[in-house]
Amino acid sequence: MTQRSSETSPPRKGRIRRVLRRVFYAIIILIAALALYAWVTGARQEAIETGEPHMKAVVYTEYGSPDVLQIRDIKKPAPNDNEILVKVHAAAVNPLDWHFIRGTPFIGRLGLMGLRKPKVPRLGVDYAGTVEAVGKNVRLFKPGDEVFGGKTGAFAEYLCTRADRAVTVKPANVTFQQAASVPIAGVTALQGLRDKGHVQPGQKVLINGASGGVGTFAVQLAKLFGGEVTGVCSTRNLELVRSLGAAHVIDYTKEDFTKGKERYDVILDNVGNQPLSGFRRALDSNGILVMIGGGGPNDGGLIGPMGRPVKALLMSPFTSQKMGMFMAELTKGDLTALGDLMQTGKVTPVIDRIYPLREIPDAIRYLEEGHARGKVVINVEDSDGT
Repeated sequence: MTQRSSETSPPRKGRIRRVLRRVFYAIIILIAALALYAWVTGARQEAIETGEPHMKAVVYTEYGSPDVLQIRDIKKPAPNDNEILVKVHAAAVNPLDWHFIRGTPFIGRLGLMGLRKPKVPRLGVDYAGTVEAVGKNVRLFKPGDEVFGGKTGAFAEYLCTRADRAVTVKPANVTFQQAASVPIAGVTALQGLRDKGHVQPGQKVLINGASGGVGTFAVQLAKLFGGEVTGVCSTRNLELVRSLGAAHVIDYTKEDFTKGKERYDVILDNVGNQPLSGFRRALDSNGILVMIGGGGPNDGGLIGPMGRPVKALLMSPFTSQKMGMFMAELTKGDLTALGDLMQTGKVTPVIDRIYPLREIPDAIRYLEEGHARGKVVINVEDSDGT
């Protein structure tokens, strides 16, 4: 039996190498094609419409540090027949924002961002506010409704969004600031654990980066799903993570969970601070690794922090452990589900700092440091002064 195994092992390894080589070449060809397309279209930039009535909005027309952000008077939008006009009271900052500001990782410029300068000069996604007007076909909302959701260009006094998209009624017991903190982080945690991690009651679930924006929602949701939750965070955040429902906490400044004896059924990684081999050691043989993000604003290279997910994607077919990158899709249904959980007190947003709109570069810089406890929120109503 041993001899037969040794005779068949090399051919199998050879097949794996050939498959990986072909996938690698396919990725290179795809990147080259995207680069060519991006170069042809890279000079195009969406116009910043001005005129009356106007509103204040955050715009950027070049890549760089948060200092490239400007607050300008641009034309206030008007809803079409299927849209609602929302007066934005609060918005939230996400790592997505700093990646768009800096144009990183570079591969992102070959797609949504724009090669030489931003395609879309508006920033922000998460928001909460009051419906000011509705289109003639809208039946789901009426003026005066308090709502929250996700829409590009949320760092502004007003926005228009389709009524049937990612927008829902804000719970009465939740502030605008709390509601604005939910969309990207809350939906990412929900879909990552439920749809990608398939968390079941009694499973051991580890949240790496448990005190951050996604992490604070993930700890609460994993416990609601019946998981035995372990949160990984820094010393100053241990009590916070315990208070959110973690049965166990690990101080990453004193202990490396990938070198411990515990094995987890699901690991949700929000940080990207461990090699893939380390996560595999900490996973059960049939465990699931869900990679949400990772890497800082200055990560260089063509694909930046995407290297690890690409490696996991290539390795996953050849191991019993499931590993992969996950990007959430904002949906009305999941926003409504999170709203219901907040209404009943089962999920509570954690907010670290609140900045006025005029200080948005400082808010982005603070989030980039990587030590925010929960979410960083923008008070859009406090927008006088630039």
